[in-house]
Amino acid sequence: MTNAVFTSSASSIYDDLIEERYHFPRTYLRQVEEAVGDWIVYYEPRRTSGPHSATGRQAYFAMAQVVDVVADSARADHFYAHMREYVDFEHPVPFRDSTGYRESMLQREDTRTNKGAFGRAVRLIPREEFDGIIQRGISTRPDPWELPLQAVAEEAPEYVIRPVIETLTTRKVRDASFRRQVRTAYRNTCAVTGLRLINGGGRPEVQAAHIRPVEANGPDAVRNGVALTGTAHWLFDRGLMTFSDDFRVLLSPHGIPDDLDKLVRSDQILDVPDAPELRPHPTYLRWHRENCFKA
Repeated sequence: MTNAVFTSSASSIYDDLIEERYHFPRTYLRQVEEAVGDWIVYYEPRRTSGPHSATGRQAYFAMAQVVDVVADSARADHFYAHMREYVDFEHPVPFRDSTGYRESMLQREDTRTNKGAFGRAVRLIPREEFDGIIQRGISTRPDPWELPLQAVAEEAPEYVIRPVIETLTTRKVRDASFRRQVRTAYRNTCAVTGLRLINGGGRPEVQAAHIRPVEANGPDAVRNGVALTGTAHWLFDRGLMTFSDDFRVLLSPHGIPDDLDKLVRSDQILDVPDAPELRPHPTYLRWHRENCFKA
């Protein structure tokens, strides 16, 4: 087992749903097989579509664990890596900054970028470099309102005591990271009601809801999340409300308490993030409609 970097972008020509599967040609089979059972980071290149596009972030943006590799039965010499435990980074990590390159193999001896290495869609990476990327991408710091009013002594960061990967993939850290990312993507505003409530301590009252729950193997990805008030979250989790692929709010004809439908925005359209990559993904919306919604 070893860590790796998987290159992916929203305009990929491959059959990717990176929270669940990564599609690749035989060229990278050996490297992907070496990563089975271990963790990888996803990297978004500069080119995201077309030969002249240069809008990509050139940054590492998420991590996941490789479960297995299977042949693509529909396309010769192509394979799927099945993924689990996906989590978005809170902070996309540039491939280099003032301190240097995150992957040493990307730098030539003359200090310029190794374009040959950069052109590989799958790259193996030493553990210490992998750890450095995820430490920059995921925060273990609590939000200000979660801190005690009087801290007696500051505890040592968990990653000093325990392995980095073990710390940053705990449910506690993943939940906090997911919550912060969804709230930020939705500007601390409920997508259903349009309400933006901040309490006296600066804490946003909006909640981060998984569309496909963690218990049903839903990933900690922003596009598997939506920001909701407590009441809207209650309706959504109980299948009394769901959303169409074009973000229309759908209410169940069964069991909606009186007047709760009046909380929905007048146009009955979700207020979603401007960035397409942060909006609810049709795969997860369809799962909720088929498995939770009381039609």
